[in-house]
Amino acid sequence: MTPKVSIIMGSTSDLPVLRKAADLLDKMEVPFEMHALSAHRTPAQVEEFARGAKARGVKVIIAAAGMAAALPGVIAAMTPLPVIGVPIDSTLQGQDALLAIVQMPPGVAVATVGINGALNAALLAVQMLSLGDEELAARLDAYRAGLQDKIVKANADLAEVKYAYKTN
Repeated sequence: MTPKVSIIMGSTSDLPVLRKAADLLDKMEVPFEMHALSAHRTPAQVEEFARGAKARGVKVIIAAAGMAAALPGVIAAMTPLPVIGVPIDSTLQGQDALLAIVQMPPGVAVATVGINGALNAALLAVQMLSLGDEELAARLDAYRAGLQDKIVKANADLAEVKYAYKTN
């Protein structure tokens, strides 16, 4: 299989957050790869990856980083592919990473999700890919319908919760 999505993390300590992205991509049957690359510690490898990703068939890159959080921006500077940044809560409750990723200079765009928002990053990648893939779009529609069903069930369950002054 050729990966359509690359999940890049600054170190494997980010894996617990990024598992949510991997789980969703797997569920949606989207081929993906995972790499640990650091903008500061392995800059040559980051450049090699970013410059070669499109030629290898990758369509979207999810890049996660904490602290200085340079990885998503560095990758975006070296590839025409869409990059989705995931700020990791490693220091300052992830605020430092969020600001580092979201404040890209004009001309170097990085889509940014919330702190530890790997699931939403994967959903955004699936939405991008589904523009040209009707089968994937159908799987995404089914996933979203399942989310709706969960809330409908939760609301029905709340109707059974009894309190003396609860009116519904």
